[in-house]
This record gives sequence, C-alpha cells and structure tokens, in this order.
Amino acid sequence: MRLRKVLIALMLLSVWGGSMIFADAAVQKVRVIVNGSELDDTGVLEDNKTYLPLRQIANTLQALIAWDENTKKVTVYKPNVHMFLFKASDKEVTFGNVDKNNRVSFMVFAQIDNLLTSVSAVKVSIFDPYGSEKVIQQQSVNVTKDNFWFRTSDFKYFFDSAGKYSVRFYMKVNDNDEWRQVSEKMITAQ
Repeated sequence: MRLRKVLIALMLLSVWGGSMIFADAAVQKVRVIVNGSELDDTGVLEDNKTYLPLRQIANTLQALIAWDENTKKVTVYKPNVHMFLFKASDKEVTFGNVDKNNRVSFMVFAQIDNLLTSVSAVKVSIFDPYGSEKVIQQQSVNVTKDNFWFRTSDFKYFFDSAGKYSVRFYMKVNDNDEWRQVSEKMITAQ
C-alpha cells in the first residue's frame, strides 16, 4: 500500500514537472531594445504573439498613452514637439552650449503638431547632469486641436557644473494622468 502511494505521488510530480517545462517553453521572455537601449521590463512571446511593456516603450519613444476603461482600449499618440531655446537678452539667438559657472536667462519655445488627442496640461523642466529637476513652467491648457505653440516665461538658471543638461517637455492627456515626456533638448555646459 505504501509503495502504491509513493508511485502515485511520483507520477503526479512527473506530470506536474512536465507541465511546468511545457508552460515555460510555450511562454518565452523577449528582450526589448528601443533606440539602442534595453528596457528593464521584458516582453513575452506566447503562441507566436509578442506582448510588450507598453508604458515603458511609450516613455522611451516619448509618446502619450490614453486608456479607455469602458472599451478596454489603449491608444498611443506620438506628437511632434520641436523645442527651441532662446537667450532672454536676444530672442533671435538660439543656443545649445553654455559656459559652466554661468547664470543664463532663457526661454523655451515649443511647436507642437500631429497632436491627435486633447491635452489638459504641459510642463517644461530642466535636469542637471545628476538628474535633479527644476521646473521651468507648468500650466493647465485646453488644447483640442492638432497643433499649438507654447512659450515659457524668461527663466534664470545657474549652470554650476560641466555636463549635459536636458530640457524636457511633458504633457498630460487629462488631469488624473501622470506627466508624459514628449520631447527633450540637450544643453552642454563646458
């Protein structure tokens, strides 16, 4: 009787182990690389269909995501956002390089087109080479057309160390959403 119980347990474990091996073979992890950078989250290949981490891909591609709970539909929007940086002293001169240990007064001008969803707010921030954020300007907007322009007020910033500073443009589809980066411009301090 005891031998019979051991054989049944052994057979059940064999079936369970075989199922786990088959399940692992049926679902494979997929490395996802966007613009040369590997994403932290992996994709999954199941039944010849690839499932990818959409939020992380949208962040990398600087796109907006809209989720409709009623229809269980996700929509990805990739607006064209072109940013220009102008020195406040001479609004005719764009720039991308500054001297370190220098205070610069500048404004950010953004031209947005191919915007296929409404937007409730925009934000422009600058990040130092160490990742610290300083908000340049943030405001609610009511944009329902496919293009608009946005200009920040003059902003004074001290470039205290050498390196790359990034100016980033963010949007929110609605007030409850998180900020989504849709454009980036680099300033080099030397």
